[in-house]
Amino acid sequence: MAARLAAVFLFLFLSVASAIDFNIPAVFNFGDSNSDTGDLIAAGIGDPLLPPNGQTYFSRPAGRFCDGRLIIDFLMEAMDMPLLNAYFNSLGAPSFRKGCNFAAAGSTILPATAASVSPFSFAIQIAQFFHLKNEALHLLGKERLVSRMISKIYQNKGYGVIFSEVSCEIPNATPIGDACTVATTQLDASVSLLSSPGCSFRTKVALDILFLSLWVVRDCLSIFKMVLQFSLIIWKNKNCNFDLTGQKFKKYVPHKNYFSQGLYMFDIGQNDLAGAFYSKTEDQILASIPTILSEFESGLKKLYDQGARRFWIHNTGPLGCLTQNIARFGKDPSKLDETGCLRSHNRVAKLFNLQLHALCTKLQGLFEDASLTYVDVFSIKLNLIANYSKYGFENSIAACCGYGGPPLNYDSRISCGQTKVLNGFSQTAKACDDATAYIIWDGIHYSEGANLHVASQILTGKYSDPPFAEKMPFALKLRF
Repeated sequence: MAARLAAVFLFLFLSVASAIDFNIPAVFNFGDSNSDTGDLIAAGIGDPLLPPNGQTYFSRPAGRFCDGRLIIDFLMEAMDMPLLNAYFNSLGAPSFRKGCNFAAAGSTILPATAASVSPFSFAIQIAQFFHLKNEALHLLGKERLVSRMISKIYQNKGYGVIFSEVSCEIPNATPIGDACTVATTQLDASVSLLSSPGCSFRTKVALDILFLSLWVVRDCLSIFKMVLQFSLIIWKNKNCNFDLTGQKFKKYVPHKNYFSQGLYMFDIGQNDLAGAFYSKTEDQILASIPTILSEFESGLKKLYDQGARRFWIHNTGPLGCLTQNIARFGKDPSKLDETGCLRSHNRVAKLFNLQLHALCTKLQGLFEDASLTYVDVFSIKLNLIANYSKYGFENSIAACCGYGGPPLNYDSRISCGQTKVLNGFSQTAKACDDATAYIIWDGIHYSEGANLHVASQILTGKYSDPPFAEKMPFALKLRF
């Protein structure tokens, strides 16, 4: 039953998405584990993600704390764009042409402390974005490309050899790395920036001389073999062309206009609130909300000052309905509401969202040439949990992947996929038989089926302020 309804949800999601043309060139996402597509894992922080994470869609752990796709993944698919690569993902020559994901699991809006799961707080993610942007603009340059021209490598008047230059782009290995710094430094001595690429040789002797001259930089050039277009056309009529124009490099970084035309998405704040319950009273947490949102506002203003104009902001979800929080703070039944969720956690989340909504309204007035869309994810998720059977789910707050059995199937000592010795016995946190029947995947994060439902509801526009029909953060066109 759950699997059939999941298929229906997917059909409805694709139907809504296909009716919308999201006219944006790139997406830059900031957040925590709700939208982390591999950043924390790629950074080498914490325990590795183990199977069965990723089993539903990727068939392997894919950097996401989920059995499959996240809300951000479904929204990217709705925009007919590739899934976002994580900022720290430098393997496999990832493309950041259509944007980048800076979200990292465990991240907070407030600066990280020694006790934080992730050091990549909101301000750090903003700084990472600026680094990517600066590196991309440096590489693209005034002509959208940085051309390093090897000029006058060799000239032998004895053979009557006359030739001009060879064009060679020297891109960075990834927007976050400095792998090419040494090579670029070595080439700078014999490289000058010229106005036009290309080379022509009048004789075969010139071709031989060119190869001999390149011998000293062959190792440097090999560094770029993954991103350079390397072609050699043997001479015709005593001419030849040697092209290192590196057209493939254009696929790896955003166009300079994408930074002003792109969509900036945010889903962060959950860890600031949920983590505070371990050391603060509810009143203390409520009193800290203005400070948290002041830090968030500061980050948005920095992005705006650097050209960001399209902001898409998710509020925080019902913290009191997460299995982890219920297991830790919900032993007293009087603290739970009729859905089995913690009243205190959800009260804090609601007040945070009210103030976040007010901040978005305020900034929309200040950012006159920008668009800010506030998305009420809290209401979507709470409605899903309260009416889970209506939407085809069989469990509302129990974890699919965990240890301990009913009613919560969660033990904080052992994470999804791990095997540990507990109470003298080896135990494994295994996945349930049917993940599509569960809203909660591992006690902290939602399942792919739940994420699909949330994304589908977001795309209706009913949970956004302003609604889609009134004002969009990007050009949205219906296809008839």
